[in-house]
Amino acid sequence: MSVNTTILFTIPVALLIVRSMRRFFDLPTRLPRLNQALTWIWVPGAILYVAALLMKWKTDQLDEIYLLLVFAAVIVTLLRLQNYRPARTVLLAMVPYVLYSAIELELELTGGAFLKEYDDAFDTSRGFAMIWLFTFILIARNQKKQLEKERILREEEEKAKRLIEAQNAELERLVGERTATLTQQAEELREALTELRITQTQLIQSEKMASLGELTAGIAHEIQNPLNFVTNFSDVSAELIEELEEERQRADRDPELEAELLVDLKQNLQKITHHGQRAASIVRGMLEHSRASTGERQPVDLNVLADEYLRLAYHGLRAKDKTFNATLVTNFDQDLGTVQAVSQDLGRVLLNLFTNAFYAVQKKKERCPDGYTPTVSVTTLRQPDGDVEVRVRDNGTGIPEAVQKKIFQPFFTTKPTGEGTGLGLSLSYDIVTKGHNGTLTVETSEGEGTEFVIVLPRADGTE
Repeated sequence: MSVNTTILFTIPVALLIVRSMRRFFDLPTRLPRLNQALTWIWVPGAILYVAALLMKWKTDQLDEIYLLLVFAAVIVTLLRLQNYRPARTVLLAMVPYVLYSAIELELELTGGAFLKEYDDAFDTSRGFAMIWLFTFILIARNQKKQLEKERILREEEEKAKRLIEAQNAELERLVGERTATLTQQAEELREALTELRITQTQLIQSEKMASLGELTAGIAHEIQNPLNFVTNFSDVSAELIEELEEERQRADRDPELEAELLVDLKQNLQKITHHGQRAASIVRGMLEHSRASTGERQPVDLNVLADEYLRLAYHGLRAKDKTFNATLVTNFDQDLGTVQAVSQDLGRVLLNLFTNAFYAVQKKKERCPDGYTPTVSVTTLRQPDGDVEVRVRDNGTGIPEAVQKKIFQPFFTTKPTGEGTGLGLSLSYDIVTKGHNGTLTVETSEGEGTEFVIVLPRADGTE
């Protein structure tokens, strides 16, 4: 084989080196133009070979010259990639080997005597340069792997960051939509609440008017008795006055008869005054009930208040149903005294409880017409600790267990549609618990009867 033909075998080695470098440093991406130029790295080798043939060069250094040219191209490439750490490492790896090759080539071209004299030293230097080259190439390879891991990690972090940003944007959009929806719902709720309050006010007023209607019906019946007494005693008194005038016109006047007539007349006037006051008391109670509560507490005789509203509620029901009759039982504690309370409010509570009690016994009477006596009782008692207790009991239909916990809820009623608003017991509960710091509880047994218990604490004051 000719000495010049060795360069033909060096060209594939150069191509392999360049190909490895292009892949290792990803030149198509980093340096696309230089990468394209390196595809022609075989051209200098071919030119040297053709020139050697034409000029009949007799030297075996053409392959080394070509390799130095290849290494120069590699070094230029690495200098262009000096910001890339593995490239700097490979550049550092090639420096000793390139210097050694250049010195060796120079010595060969100048005669080679010095090279032959120190052949062992140059072989050792070559070995050191090769070891240095491969060692730093391995280091560069590890650096590339580490940088690749860092790149992948950064890409994952960037991807995660973009994902988080997208999610945040989506969340902000959803929050914005939800906020707008909640704002709209809040506005709708405010409007609904306003309408509910208006409706509630109307229903409360309706309940008060219904209560007033019950009271008025009872008053119309109850006030008839004292008015009848007043009328009757007025007529009798007028007759006594006529008889007295006739007696005084007689010649033989009877002083004893005149005195007796005057005594009867005085008694009649006292009875007229008594029943007139009774009628005035009933009217005053009606006015107090219809008047808005002032919230001011005054001494109240619960015995009198309970008795009066019991009879008013009873006569109110009888005004609607003349066939209805019930037994009224009162058990009043004579040592009860008075309590500090708002009489109009407590009157509404008692009237509501009595009305419900009469309604319950009336319904039971309709179901059990034979052998059943409707009975409504009211009991007052001062407990040992000073609290005042009022019990309203009936032997009516009772309250089903399923609805016992709901009876004090607003708008809940067990009555058929049109017969109750469901506010009576709710208002009564608020008056007792919130207005007087007391308690209102119920004890009932379905089919046997119901008892409501009002307890007013001694803090309300006693006389």
